[in-house]
Amino acid sequence: MTYSVEVSRTAERQIRSLDRPVQVRVLRVIMALSVNPRPAGHKKLAGYDDVFRIRVGDYRVLYSIDGRQLVVIVLKVGHRRAIYR
Repeated sequence: MTYSVEVSRTAERQIRSLDRPVQVRVLRVIMALSVNPRPAGHKKLAGYDDVFRIRVGDYRVLYSIDGRQLVVIVLKVGHRRAIYR
């Protein structure tokens, strides 16, 4: 059972602004979410019903899971000091 992965426009812009090696690492993690949307190390964000985060070094990927339609939606990608603002 694989999930489809959708990337929001905001997240797409944020990924493009990253350095190339970081982009590659982030994209690998995002593609892995299609196989396992709740990998080891994922955390549910407090205050939200269906928003999770996964660490990629100093960067974070915030995403939502729609279990009915088997879709993972990447909401934001950014450095850990700025992503939660």
